[in-house]
Amino acid sequence: MFRVPVITSDLELIEQIQTASYSLSNSLQPVFISGVEPVLEYLKYELPEMKILDFCGEGPCKDAAIAILAAIKEDPWLHYGGLIVIHSIENDKELAEHLHESNIIAVIHKREFKTNCERLLRILAHNKQFLFQRGIQQHLLRSISGTFVIDNDPLDIAVYTNLVTNYLYNTNLVNRDDRDKLHVALQELLVNAIEHGNCKISFEEKTAWLEKGKNAMDLIREKNKDPAIAAKKVRLSYTISPEQSTFTIADEGDGFDWRSRLSSKPSIGLHGMGIRMAGVYVQNLTYNDKGNEVSFNVVHQKDASNMVPRIFSDQEEIHFKAKEIVVREGDTSDYLYYIVSGRYLVFSGNRCVSYLTPDDMFIGEMSFLLSNQRTATVVAKDGGTCIKVSKQDFVDLIKRNPHYGIFLARLLAQRLTRLNARTVKLNAEYMKLKQELEQLRANSAQELVESFEPPETSV
Repeated sequence: MFRVPVITSDLELIEQIQTASYSLSNSLQPVFISGVEPVLEYLKYELPEMKILDFCGEGPCKDAAIAILAAIKEDPWLHYGGLIVIHSIENDKELAEHLHESNIIAVIHKREFKTNCERLLRILAHNKQFLFQRGIQQHLLRSISGTFVIDNDPLDIAVYTNLVTNYLYNTNLVNRDDRDKLHVALQELLVNAIEHGNCKISFEEKTAWLEKGKNAMDLIREKNKDPAIAAKKVRLSYTISPEQSTFTIADEGDGFDWRSRLSSKPSIGLHGMGIRMAGVYVQNLTYNDKGNEVSFNVVHQKDASNMVPRIFSDQEEIHFKAKEIVVREGDTSDYLYYIVSGRYLVFSGNRCVSYLTPDDMFIGEMSFLLSNQRTATVVAKDGGTCIKVSKQDFVDLIKRNPHYGIFLARLLAQRLTRLNARTVKLNAEYMKLKQELEQLRANSAQELVESFEPPETSV
């Protein structure tokens, strides 16, 4: 069951979401909460991957929504995951100011939500495994692959674009600037696939539409009134590895002459620059011969944290050189490190048993929890930056924010899961080698028996 907190007291919205969730055969369970303190308490202890925020209304309701948004943005550990915002604000600039630096999955006006509610929840329910892969990929898998099947709908474009870009940002694979560039490129290419590929909207038709002051997304909606067009899909395939992400977007249209389009002289107009813009923002953008499939890469950043909790902003920042010892096995100390950047090798005795990156958050939490004696030696591989936090400061921090203790427990559980997975893998490899060795010995013995010739005896 995919539990999604819905932050609202609006009875109409509650009824709409309940009705939509019933149609999904209970694969998604909304949890309705309201009030600043109850909401923040739920978010801190449940750490949901997705949240729906009612940003409608005025007075106390709007003040509460603003306070919740501010608290989420202030604490990166609450910032984790995605946010769906339902609003009634007509001023786009005002809305953008409130939502700045939020991990937005979708922003939808209340008048449109009734029509799109079930569709939006269905997208989330069907793709929840993509969100859950985040921790699995960081700790167990080298890469993940999959395909999103996208309908010809403007809402799908926004949701899937934000799902992908927020995933890469939240896993520290791209920084904020690269996330924004990928967002522009991915959105432009998805729009092209739906608009020109599946809906067969020509350059001239779109130009005439825009010159009338109309919205391009409304032209897509108009085309989708044809059932044959509405039935077409766009497939967004992805492979996300530690080094890079590779994406392929394929539509069901007739394709286009991309060679002449890219070789022609660009002209400034109401539209038509999407392909060139995408080519600037991502790497290795290529089309198939037909022109209905495009692929590109995004190179990842190395061992860097995108967000440092503000709670550590007053602590001492330490810069380590390559091969410099961070902590030494057997030493006593009363502090731990929050990892900002770098990769750190963990040695037990003279053997390297593991490594730590910003995804692991801390160095030295085991000795912090169990005793003041270091249980391993940690060395900065190529240099890096950490924030030094004293034991007393961290204890005080947990007293003020008990949910940080839950984060620490979950972090240790993830490391234990990774260690168990590694142990199972090593054990499987050992058993395989043992079987191969036994088979080799058996074969050798059989060969000796078959090749044995008894000595001739004379009578």
